[in-house]
Amino acid sequence: MSGQLAVYGGKKVVPEGTYKKWPPIDETDRRMVLASLEGANHAYGPNCQALEKEFAAWNGNAFAITTNSGTAALHMGVAAVGCGAGDHVLVTAYSWSSSATCIIHHNAIPLFVDIDFETINIDVNQIEAAITPRTKAIIVVHLHGLAVDMEKVMAIARKHNLKVIEDCCQAHGARYKGRKVGTWGDCAAFSFNQNKCLCSGEGGMFVTDQEEIYKAARQVWSFGETRSPAESRDYHAYALGWMYRNNDLTAAFARAQLAKLDRYIEVQRQNAAVLLETLHGTPGLILPTEPEGHFHNWYNFTCRLDFSPIGWAGDRSRFRDAVMVAIQAEGVPAGTWQRFILPAMTVFQAKNAYGKGCPWHCQGAAEVDYSPERFPVAQRHTDTHFGMTVPLRAPQGPEAARYTGEAIRKVFERIREIDPDRILKPMP
Repeated sequence: MSGQLAVYGGKKVVPEGTYKKWPPIDETDRRMVLASLEGANHAYGPNCQALEKEFAAWNGNAFAITTNSGTAALHMGVAAVGCGAGDHVLVTAYSWSSSATCIIHHNAIPLFVDIDFETINIDVNQIEAAITPRTKAIIVVHLHGLAVDMEKVMAIARKHNLKVIEDCCQAHGARYKGRKVGTWGDCAAFSFNQNKCLCSGEGGMFVTDQEEIYKAARQVWSFGETRSPAESRDYHAYALGWMYRNNDLTAAFARAQLAKLDRYIEVQRQNAAVLLETLHGTPGLILPTEPEGHFHNWYNFTCRLDFSPIGWAGDRSRFRDAVMVAIQAEGVPAGTWQRFILPAMTVFQAKNAYGKGCPWHCQGAAEVDYSPERFPVAQRHTDTHFGMTVPLRAPQGPEAARYTGEAIRKVFERIREIDPDRILKPMP
């Protein structure tokens, strides 16, 4: 692809109006949401109960609880499997902050494990070495829609008597060896946030196949009570509880979108295939992967820069930022999803979530090391990645995906013209 880069005044590749908004809204969405609006219960209502049954059936779980966020569902999982003050929970060093803050929500302490560069997921070969006598559980994050190798995780968990919580917030419908995420571990969390493959604006779902865990999670979900709002309540708090319930309007929207979710995932896979084909062999560009035995839902199309053929020896993240701006100038809605590894975030570096050093220095806690240099692979990914969701999502089709790929390829074919000092604002 020839032509001056758009960031320097050339014509951009992607025509105006190529990308349509997500999620697509049709008469089914309008009918179900308006019916809820006209109904009598706008709190935890009939659509909430129906959504729980429908999602459990869709994913293959015995129990489901609809929540107000994926973060809430993760916290419910940490509590429901018995993690508490001073317990250690293993989690990936690279994810959204909720994957780790959900641990300190229940006074437990996260221990980070570096990632595998190819998959961007937790390096399953480093999990066992991270286990301590205080370790109670593992949170596995199926990041960007690619499942973790759950056979290895479950074997380690069984060997060391650990619970497994699956963070499926980006991974609706993803599979490993034919089995859906959210059905491997002791429990799992899904998100229905605006950006997710199943969008209801906000919201989420907690799932499990174990009745004991289901009951414990439901206490956390609704004020520490033992009965749900659909039952006859005594309004007595039997345990530490929050208010993580969903509402009927949001659940109605989620039900309408759930009916279309399989088709959405099919579209994402088709568009990802077009992107992979268009970008194959682009020098300096590391493309995302779908290893054998995996079924990727392509929540995010995450690329990394390979600096060997680029010839850049300066600040890698700054050069990546300039490349991303150049791609954006060509009309592609690309961005950096997470600019920090989790151990480097202030909440973990300060070790003072609740004040007075808790939970890290509460009675019974043990010292943990969050030195960022202990997670070099996660840092390498953070400094070199960029990604996108919109070009993959319905109602986008192959044409939008092809324009996206051509725009990225144009930038990389002229990448030696990229000058961060010219493109980016001066560093403070």
